[in-house]
Amino acid sequence: MGIAVGWSIGANDAANSLGVAVGSRVLTFRQAILLICIFGFLGAYFNGAHVIKTVGKGIVPLDQLDKNIALYVALVASFGACAWVALATHWKMPISTSHSIVGAVAGAGLAVHAPISWKVLFDVFMCWILTPVGAAIMGFVICIIVKNTFYRIVPRRFARPILVFLVITSGCYVAFTWGANDVANCVGVISGAGILSINSSIILGIMAILFGIITLGYKVIQTVGSEITNLVPVMAFSAQLASALNVHIYTLFGIPVSTSHSIVGAIFGVGMVRGLRVLNIKILKNIIISWIATPFVSGVVSFSVLKGIMLFK
Repeated sequence: MGIAVGWSIGANDAANSLGVAVGSRVLTFRQAILLICIFGFLGAYFNGAHVIKTVGKGIVPLDQLDKNIALYVALVASFGACAWVALATHWKMPISTSHSIVGAVAGAGLAVHAPISWKVLFDVFMCWILTPVGAAIMGFVICIIVKNTFYRIVPRRFARPILVFLVITSGCYVAFTWGANDVANCVGVISGAGILSINSSIILGIMAILFGIITLGYKVIQTVGSEITNLVPVMAFSAQLASALNVHIYTLFGIPVSTSHSIVGAIFGVGMVRGLRVLNIKILKNIIISWIATPFVSGVVSFSVLKGIMLFK
């Protein structure tokens, strides 16, 4: 199930890294997916341990539970998260895999009357709210600064290649921070339950996520890259840089936040530089509804499934 969650994360969240680069026609789908694989791997390998500890032990202390109970919680939480993320991917909705796994872990923990760290959940919840808002503000400010200064200091004939370089570089930075933050969503419970070490869990998670990127990553890339607003390279660079900085800060503190919230918030922010008329409000409304539903749906699924298992145990 951990591998399945990793696959669903790769399929849904690949768009968060270079979807706007595809939407602004800087990269093709294949080029974007290759770069996401490379830099997502590097982020997970070098920075992935921070958030794994929070997901694996910070919400429900799996290492303190009976080993069999911990295994049930890990299994069912992974199932609940995977089921909802896979469904959202089918709908082409960029949802939070962090919301999904945290909600699923809490739901499974409640089903077996395990101690829940409500303080950690509250802190994570507050960061989820602040993530898109912070990214939108950063995206708006960065976009204004870049628009007002870039063409003044860069000769017109060099503008396009430099912008292309900046879009690709900032997108790779997003992929790095995404890998660092989201690998915990598929293997945090595996590490927390003592099934694998943190390093082994990271490798397993990376492989599963890469498989998801390659097989189904293009679906949500289309939504993020072109259906929220039409992005020109200056906007794409500003959105990606804002999103990456936003997620990287949370990752260093070990907080599982949504890269989907971050990039969508950043795209909204840069879109606001040109006004509300350029934003697809219908798509944004559908995305926000799916965001709100995510932790509750995955939590209810894992709670119900584990309660059912306990009846026949």
